[in-house]
Amino acid sequence: MLTVICKTPGVLSAEQHPRPTRGEGEVLLRVKRVGVCGTDLHIFTGDQPYLDYPRVMGHELSGLVAEAPAGSALAQGDPVFVMPYLSCGKCVACKQGKTNCCVNIQVLGVHRDGAFTEYLSVPEQFVHKAEGVSLDQAAMVEFLSIGAHAVRRADVQAGQRVLVVGAGPIGMAALIFARLRGATVTALDTRAERVKFCLRQLGAHAGMLVGPDDERQLSDQTGGDFFDVVFDATGNARAMERGFKFIAHGGKYVLISVVRDSITFSDPEFHKRETTLLGSRNATMQDFETVLTAMRAGLIPDAALNTHRMPLARVPQDFASLLDPAQGVVKAIVEC
Repeated sequence: MLTVICKTPGVLSAEQHPRPTRGEGEVLLRVKRVGVCGTDLHIFTGDQPYLDYPRVMGHELSGLVAEAPAGSALAQGDPVFVMPYLSCGKCVACKQGKTNCCVNIQVLGVHRDGAFTEYLSVPEQFVHKAEGVSLDQAAMVEFLSIGAHAVRRADVQAGQRVLVVGAGPIGMAALIFARLRGATVTALDTRAERVKFCLRQLGAHAGMLVGPDDERQLSDQTGGDFFDVVFDATGNARAMERGFKFIAHGGKYVLISVVRDSITFSDPEFHKRETTLLGSRNATMQDFETVLTAMRAGLIPDAALNTHRMPLARVPQDFASLLDPAQGVVKAIVEC
């Protein structure tokens, strides 16, 4: 079977590997679609803090069941999606239902080899039927769930003012689900085409470019109060630090981004606002169900989000092009 491996940062290799044997309690999948995530781009550029090379990337996947255990609710040919955060079920986080931050988590495509391949064997409990959605949609559930999880963490309420800093796919996902909760959402990004996309395709109420005057503009927009909830999805330490300026008194700051660096902030400014600071990592099945329900109701503009496609065989040649801002990539899907 064809498998694409990231040997070292910047080096991708297409190789023929033996088809895996289904392990006990596992489901063998025929991978059909894989969404390209910011995590994959960071792996390719050498910026992912939790990874060792070589690695088969890819954790946003859908496919068809090739083999399932006897007595399984899954049958050969079933379309499925995968919860890629393989949690242990036993640690302090899992016992609280917080499987997204399991102490022993194994994320497909990060801690163990992922879906840039034709067949993949995955523990059965992480494989779910893709009912009422297409294979393309099923491959997009995971990244949207990260945004849905962040919005749930912040407990966004109708009528609140929300700022999303960093309008990449994860920021867009947070924007979508904050808006679906009835919040007034503003997008802030360095790229004009991303801001326009949020306004035209995602229903953002306002959009703004990062620049020397953006803080004043955001202040004017909110009558000097700034935002009840600020989400950072930039993956940039300086931007994460700067985001503290945009939080209203009594507001919340949610860091969806993860960076290698330490971040610092002004303690007096933090305290006088009685700021709530939240980390948001991955997602749970509750968030996946939130996304699936919205998809089935036609509330997610998934066709607009999927801007690029490529076959698995072309990944070594074409993957680097996804990093080019001129390409206007929002979400690329690899077809296996």
